[in-house]
Amino acid sequence: MEKRHLELLDKINGINDPQMKISCRVSDRTTVVSIIKEAQVILFPGYYTYNNLTQEKALHMLAYDLEKEILAAQHLSGDNSRNAFDITHDFLTTLPEIKKLLLTDIQAIYDGDPAAKSKAEVLICYPGFYAITIYRFAHVLYQLKVPFIPRIMTEYAHEKTGIDINPGAVIGDHFCIDHGTGVVIGETAVLGHHVKLYQGVTIGAKSFDLDENGNPVKSGKRHPDIGNHVVVYANATILGGNTHIGNNCVIGGNVWLMHSVADNQTVYYTEK
Repeated sequence: MEKRHLELLDKINGINDPQMKISCRVSDRTTVVSIIKEAQVILFPGYYTYNNLTQEKALHMLAYDLEKEILAAQHLSGDNSRNAFDITHDFLTTLPEIKKLLLTDIQAIYDGDPAAKSKAEVLICYPGFYAITIYRFAHVLYQLKVPFIPRIMTEYAHEKTGIDINPGAVIGDHFCIDHGTGVVIGETAVLGHHVKLYQGVTIGAKSFDLDENGNPVKSGKRHPDIGNHVVVYANATILGGNTHIGNNCVIGGNVWLMHSVADNQTVYYTEK
């Protein structure tokens, strides 16, 4: 390498954020994406394929890849309080429950979209289901307190589908995202069962509160709760940790909400 290039690298490497640890062991995005694809092959063999893996081989590779990436994530975060092998085992044991949830999501999307000709079409074609699948994997790892990997997973889904679901969000069964582009669901949001969201919906936070030193307060309940059997139409925005949308509500398109809504209400946008 030319001397000028070496000097350039020295300059680049001399610029650092003291809060960002330099490490040779960092979670590898490519391998995390492989973990997603291996898990998809395990749950829906034939519908998902990856590197010609059989279901059995995919399970073997998933166990190996996930443990390796958890170790790397723990090294970077400095938190190795739990054994990576045990975390991996705990994740694998949840796969049957994840599949049960995903089957309810397929049913909800199929029932909720007259354009869906079959459940197979939902599974193979629909970006909403693709994003939900990855979210369900990531949420389990989030609950297991795995650093970095859950967010890598959901940001991969975001990149592929335009749907941004934080892995910390709690979402019940029979979840339907129709179309999906631009959907945002924040970390502390709680969505009940049989919730349906259309494109552009934001379940988000208000602007940050500041502590006594002027720093953003990032902890605490920041995102809304959505009850059971709720439909939220396109481009509606619902904000705030104290905001609760009751059961059996319909929130119309383009509505902006920062207050709670009682059960069985319909809210529409109207021009003043």
